[in-house]
Amino acid sequence: MKSIHLILKSLVLSLLLASTAWAADKVNINTADAAALEAVLVGVGPAKAQAIVDYRKANGPFKSAEELAMVKGIGLKTVEKNRDRIELRAAAAPAAPKNAATAPAQPRPVTRR
Repeated sequence: MKSIHLILKSLVLSLLLASTAWAADKVNINTADAAALEAVLVGVGPAKAQAIVDYRKANGPFKSAEELAMVKGIGLKTVEKNRDRIELRAAAAPAAPKNAATAPAQPRPVTRR
């Protein structure tokens, strides 16, 4: 009887741990501010979060999660701990003008004779 209770407790604990892993938030390292980075990434405090934002401003968007290790204070171990929390989607492109009158004129093709 004790073994059944032990198995049930182990099963419940496993399900709880698995559900917290699935509920982990994600953060886009190319668009998030320092507060969001600090809140979501494990092992990243306010100074490292600000360093990520500063690196991104100086060098452009991250192309891979591994590139995050180029930020001072962030190593590959930190990247690996956070791999499932990191998103890399590029920032949205600016919307095209709705009115044709405000759209820039397209150049005409040159015909040579």
